[in-house]
Amino acid sequence: MGEKTEKLLSILKLQPVVPVLIVDDAKSAVLLARALVAGGLKAIEITMRTPAALDAVRAVAAEVEGAEVGAGTILNAAHWEAALQAGSKFIVSPGTTQELLDAAADSPVPLLPGAATASEVMALREEGYQVLKFFPAAQAGGAAYLKALSSPLSGTLFCPTGGISLKNANDYLSLPNVICVGGSWVAPKELVAAGDWAGITKLASEAFALKG
Repeated sequence: MGEKTEKLLSILKLQPVVPVLIVDDAKSAVLLARALVAGGLKAIEITMRTPAALDAVRAVAAEVEGAEVGAGTILNAAHWEAALQAGSKFIVSPGTTQELLDAAADSPVPLLPGAATASEVMALREEGYQVLKFFPAAQAGGAAYLKALSSPLSGTLFCPTGGISLKNANDYLSLPNVICVGGSWVAPKELVAAGDWAGITKLASEAFALKG
């Protein structure tokens, strides 16, 4: 687990904000990813919520220099294998099942598993996980909740996702147990639909400047 944890940390430490994308078209995904990378956001999560998602991961992995593309909303072993074959460098899940843990154990690709309660965090710590996704962050207690976990569950790092924006991102990033946040605000649907890649690069640059 140590080697995979280091691999995951090396990706998440690239930037303070990991874009969480819902992609409807694989071709636009390449242009979107290039715009995000140009703004400093190299680690990119493409969620498996549309029929185009796997093709988008495959295209970004093959065509976007500097991008570290991962697959999100992975729910089972079949999803895992498909994401792996598409070229995902990391895998993100909203929660955790034994099936997912088994798939992760047999894979060289690191998992960022989701947790929303202290008990879920403790269970994942017993499995050797030190870096977790806190989801859905806003609904599960927000930055105040994560701050409360920082002492009793010290040594665990989080990437909070869900309800995070440019306005409140620093509330999370200022915490000692937060390594980065996940957010969709850097790629608004209206800018993607308009092909306003310069606008997305500007949002990415603002997000990259949040910490550091």
